[in-house]
This record gives sequence, C-alpha cells and structure tokens, in this order.
Amino acid sequence: MNVSRLVEEGIEPAPPGRFTRLRVQVQAGVHLAAMNTVPSAKAVLELFKPVTWFPPMWAFGCGIVSAGVAVQDRWLFALGGIVLAGPMVCGTSQAINDWFDRHVDAINEPQRPIPSGRIPGRWGLYLALLGSAVSLLLAALLGLWVLAATVVALLLAWAYSMPPIRLKQNGWWGNTAVGFSYEGIAWFTGAAAMLSALPGWPIITLAVLYSLGAHGIMTINDFKSVDGDRRMGIASLPAQLGVDRAARVACISMIIPQVLVIALLLFWDRPYHAAAIVILLALQLLFMLRLLEQPRERAPWYNMTGIMAYVFGMLVAAFAVRDVVSMTG
Repeated sequence: MNVSRLVEEGIEPAPPGRFTRLRVQVQAGVHLAAMNTVPSAKAVLELFKPVTWFPPMWAFGCGIVSAGVAVQDRWLFALGGIVLAGPMVCGTSQAINDWFDRHVDAINEPQRPIPSGRIPGRWGLYLALLGSAVSLLLAALLGLWVLAATVVALLLAWAYSMPPIRLKQNGWWGNTAVGFSYEGIAWFTGAAAMLSALPGWPIITLAVLYSLGAHGIMTINDFKSVDGDRRMGIASLPAQLGVDRAARVACISMIIPQVLVIALLLFWDRPYHAAAIVILLALQLLFMLRLLEQPRERAPWYNMTGIMAYVFGMLVAAFAVRDVVSMTG
C-alpha cells in the first residue's frame, strides 16, 4: 500500500522526516486492521513467537531429568508439560507483552503483528486471555503442583506487561520475573509433572539459582530495544545504566549463581558434574570478555555462544541432582 492510497482512504500521509517510513507503516497497519476482522493463523503464530519457546522448554526438560523418573512411565505428562511450557505459557506471555507493548513496538518493531495491523482490533488481548485459560486447563490435567506453578507463571506474565504493575518498566524487577518464568518455574514444573509431588529442595535450589542467572540473559536481550525503551520511559537496565554498565551487571549476575551451583555439586559429592560446569563457565568468561568490548553489537553473537554454554550447564546440573534426589529420597 502506498502513500497516495492512504490519502484516498482518508489517512494523512506522514510528513518528511526521520520517522516517515515508520509512520507510513503504522498508518498502513491501522488501515489494514479496519479491513480485517479476524487474524490469520500465520499472524497468530508470529504473535506467539515460537523462537522464544526454547528456553522454558529446555528448562522443563531439565526438570524432567532432575526428577529421576523414567520418561516412558510418564511420557504423556512429559509431552503435555513441554507443550504447556513452550507454546502455551511462553506463547501466551508473548501475546500479553505484545498487546500491552504495542506502542513501544511501533517504534522498535513496527512490522510486528499488532502494530502492523495483521492482528486487528482487540484480538491481541483476546488471544492472551484465551491462551491463559487453555494453559490453566492443561496444567490442571498435569497435577496440582503443575497447576500452582502455572498460576504463578501467568501472574508474572501479566504483571510484567500490564499497567499499573508493569514490571518491565524497571529492568531489575522485570528481568527477575522473566528469569523465574522461563527457567525456575519451568524447571520446577517439569520435576513436579514427573513426580506428581512437590520436588525436593536440591531441585528447587538449582531452579532458583539458574533463574537468578537468567536475569543477565534478559538484560542482554534488552540491548536491541534500548532506543525505544528510552523514548517510552521504560527503565530497562541498558536504558538506565547505559549499555556498558548493564553488560557488566549481566555478566556478574550470570557468573555468581553458577559458582554457587559448582559449590553445591561439590558439597553433594558430584565432582565430575562440577568440573563440567567449571569448563562451561570458563568458556562463558572468554565469551564475556569479547562481549564487553562491544556489548550492543555483540549481544546476538553472545546469545549463540555464551548462553548456549549456560543452558548446557543447566542440563549437567540436572543430571547431577537426580542422583542426589535418588540418594536422599
């Protein structure tokens, strides 16, 4: 759709200037929304951001491993939980965030389904509500502790984006909420689904530590939107501390929990697992040194290197703790 067509439809074209292209895209999206009443399946899938499902699904898998229960004995619970952690709870959280963040996305990512008009009207909100309801229904089928964890995860998802709480307005609180939702709660849920009971304290302790470390991962992800965050008054850590200081904080927040995990594994007499995490942490330190040279430019590269080492460490710890649980249980 071109500018002349927008004029014909009664939409004022954007004047020349720095944000001309952005304004035309948003105005075209408004026109598209007026024509469409139901979003396409492709637009809905894009709204739920499948690329973001991996972290909670991986953490749920770590929870399965840490429980020490044979998967073939509980495969329906394992499969249902993976769907719950990824497409349902995580996907729903993305829809919630996109709905309440649609004005920020108009600056940072105007091509997203809501600001572009491919998710018209209030459909973004309706999909977020529907996803929450279906998530709770599926969680109820998987057990009481799974349902409890899902309730907490969804409450955090809504609190993260929805006014007046809007935890994402401050990077300290918002990143903590996302870290626990993506890592700790998903890990807890995986163990609870397999055990049909409250997981033991070693599992919960590891889940909490890796959640705290995920705070740094979320900070690195904020580098890409720092300009829009500053314009919209969102105090992400890169926006309030500056990119360089935020990068250092992110690195420290990832290092300390992993050091504590290593100490716990040594305390539990798991020296080989501890040694493996030491090696993975050493790799991360090398990657961090490179990241700190150009944090904003190298954040995507670090996500493909340092973060992968971090999540493999989670799996190593999960295998270690299943032995601890079996010995203490």
